Amino acid sequence: MVLETNLEQLQLFAETKRSENLSFQAHLQNLESNQIDNSVMQLNDFITPQIDCTKCGNCCRSLMINVSEQEANRVAEHLNLTRIEFDERYIEKGYGNDMILNTIPCHFLSESSCTIYANRFSGCREFPALHIPGFTKRLFTIFMHYERCPIIYNVVEQLKVLVAFEFEKEN
Repeated sequence: MVLETNLEQLQLFAETKRSENLSFQAHLQNLESNQIDNSVMQLNDFITPQIDCTKCGNCCRSLMINVSEQEANRVAEHLNLTRIEFDERYIEKGYGNDMILNTIPCHFLSESSCTIYANRFSGCREFPALHIPGFTKRLFTIFMHYERCPIIYNVVEQLKVLVAFEFEKEN
């Protein structure tokens, strides 16, 4: 199996497969969700080690990152900053004191690598979240990132093969 990792190609494929992917999402809703979760997790375990995220970093270039109080405290300490200094430099607060990083791409991305990797935020640790049950409940998010993440793209494409999905193009 040859994996696609070229981001330009992923964008092209995403555009040409838009109708196919909508049909696939509908198809997945008719399948047993636990079996889909198991298949996705197995594909993820097989595909993820073959893709070097540090050669990509596209998630860090394009995603909004939520930050918890605990994470902000941990990263501030790691950077030898007071929490006030950290918040002033890196955080935007919303309603209810929800916090996000105040810029995209991420402040902590250098070339394609995370400069705070050991202390990265939970959303970063979990992405692309293919190890988490409930795949068919997150299809909107999965396909929002389909062209952004080589892991998601390749897992989805292999899942199509695994479930014997056949797309019937409309004339």
